[in-house]
Amino acid sequence: QVQLVESGGGLVQAGGSLRLSCAASGFSFSRYSMGWFRQAPGKEREVVAAIKWDDDTLYYVDSVKGRFTISRDNAENTVNLQMISLKPEDTAVYYCAAQSIGTWAPRSHSEYVYWGQGTQVTVSS
Repeated sequence: QVQLVESGGGLVQAGGSLRLSCAASGFSFSRYSMGWFRQAPGKEREVVAAIKWDDDTLYYVDSVKGRFTISRDNAENTVNLQMISLKPEDTAVYYCAAQSIGTWAPRSHSEYVYWGQGTQVTVSS
């Protein structure tokens, strides 16, 4: 059974940091590119960052470049999102997702086949 379980969300003041983690199971994690999405109330879900299966290629949406860092550990089947200098506009539910096997299309929502349940990140001003 495929599972993606996010953790690490919470409430933080503007300028603070959080580290999100996603534990994957039930599929060949090292063969899947992974992404972090977020969805704020009343807004569409957007891809925040993505990392290719071989850990060699990264993608970030412009609004988080220089503040967020995505990483993965294929031995531990985890993907992480380190977030610094958080802003109130980063407030959202953050989701971990896996693309179709062997795919690298970070901005294509339709290529993501497995999703976690999400973790809330709230940044207060």
